[in-house]
Formats: sequence, C-alpha cells, structure tokens
Amino acid sequence: MAYITLTELAERPGPRELAQCASTLMQPVRDEALMDATLRGLDRSKWTPEEQASADAALKRIQDAVAEADAVIDGFLAKRGYPLPLELPPTSTGKSVLTSWSRAISRYYLNKSRVTDDKDPVVRDYKDAMKLLDWLVQGKYSLGGTDPEAKALNGGTDVRFAAAEPVFGRAQLKAFR
Repeated sequence: MAYITLTELAERPGPRELAQCASTLMQPVRDEALMDATLRGLDRSKWTPEEQASADAALKRIQDAVAEADAVIDGFLAKRGYPLPLELPPTSTGKSVLTSWSRAISRYYLNKSRVTDDKDPVVRDYKDAMKLLDWLVQGKYSLGGTDPEAKALNGGTDVRFAAAEPVFGRAQLKAFR
C-alpha cells in the first residue's frame, strides 16, 4: 500500500517539479499540464504519443521513487512492531504523517542528481522525515492509537505504593488526645 497517492503528489510538490526531476535528457516532459493530467489519470488525447510516452516514463520513475520511500518507511515501522502493510484510516493523524514522510523521501530520491546543500527544502524535509522515523523506532515518537508498543505499556500498568508504618500517625498518638 502506498502512503501517498499520485494525486497528492500532483497537489504538492506539483507537476512542474515532478516533470523536471523525473524527466530524462532523452525524454523530457516539457508541458506541466501533461504531467498533471498523467498524475491525475485525466484525458491526454491532445498531446502527441511521443509526449505521452515521455510523461509515462517520468510517471514510472515517480512510482519507483514512491515505492522505494514506502519500503524505507515500512522498514522502520517493522522495527517498531507495526503489522505490515500498515493501513490507517484516511482521517488518522498517522496517515497524514506517513504521507508527509513518503512525500519527503520520494522527492529526495527523485532529486538525487540535483546539487543541494543542507538548507535546501528537499534535503531538509528528507532529513526531518528520517529523524522522525528513527525516533519512531526508539519509542520517542508514536503514530497514535495504533502503536503496538504504546498498547503494551498502557494496557498492563498497575501502580502500587508501599511504605513503612508512620512514626507519628493517628494510631500512635491516640493517647495524647
């Protein structure tokens, strides 16, 4: 199961960036509208077969990057003990976090050939996603109610306190009233 859809990628980062980073020199996607139509599964009949073929090749590279990103995320989730494939409800906070991580990692994989520095938003988002995934494995971050470790910790907690008899309690001071 993919943690991000092509439609979500069409929304952000958008077809322009995806066309630029997923195209090759031999098959460039020059039309942003074509890339958007390809991502959303819309009618592409107004473009030539060659243009459609270049958009399809870019789409394949995007799908490969998403699959790689989701495999990385699944690796971290498996270390934490989540059952895979992880299926969260669309309204879940965990789903939006997984979508964000998948977007960041996919963008990074698509932009590998780009010259960047640590201030580049693509690199920054990737590092943030990897840091949060690492925290997830360490137990410092949770996806919420579906966290297998959190259930184990919260479900069996029984706290009891014991102490020695007080030196000056009601029973000991009964004679002084």
